[in-house]
Amino acid sequence: MKKIVTMIVFALAALVGARAETQAQEIPGAPTDWFEEARFGMFVHFGPYSVLGAGEWVMNSRPIARAEYMKLQDFFNPQAFDAAEWVRIAKDAGMRYIILTSRHHDGFSNWATKQSEWNIMNTPYGKDIIRQLADECRRQGMKLGFYYSQLDWIRDDYQWQTGRTGQKSGRTGPSDWEHYIEFMNAQLTELLTEYGDVAVIWFDGHWDQTADENRTDHTTAVDWHYPEI
Repeated sequence: MKKIVTMIVFALAALVGARAETQAQEIPGAPTDWFEEARFGMFVHFGPYSVLGAGEWVMNSRPIARAEYMKLQDFFNPQAFDAAEWVRIAKDAGMRYIILTSRHHDGFSNWATKQSEWNIMNTPYGKDIIRQLADECRRQGMKLGFYYSQLDWIRDDYQWQTGRTGQKSGRTGPSDWEHYIEFMNAQLTELLTEYGDVAVIWFDGHWDQTADENRTDHTTAVDWHYPEI
């Protein structure tokens, strides 16, 4: 069973590596050389949704109202998390980088952010997962990157263009887009200045700010809605 799981992880990581390379190349001026050489890495989705074991889109797919979903903060307690083991497994498999979900669409932050109380420090676990992984990657010579969602199903200031996921979250109040951008920039500043070298920032979620949320012209969406990125 262990061999089967390892093979599945290997295959998924290889696919993620190929997708990462493609997305990086779509952004003008992005340093893609090391991606082209690395090709194989680990991409980890990890957050309060892990408690339910139904994937990172569970808040939207079931759906679960915001107030109910946020109760997961009282149960998210990954006591078995071992940064050294994660990095060692990646290296033993021949991986060249690790990308962790610092914050997915549910808005939960896996680090000690000062911008929101909805974060790992206010769970029973109460430890900064990104700090641990960053320190261990540095010790073992592994490149580290962060997935960061531009979309947020929780915050009141996030603006909903399509309304689809916003309605499912149970949020009905007005947005404050400029305030949300300030929040996002402050979080990105924390990630990029407080955790050492960061090889990748993997943005996701801006597609809901377009007239057609199924569009694939991601570069245009980034340039139009997030000029500072």
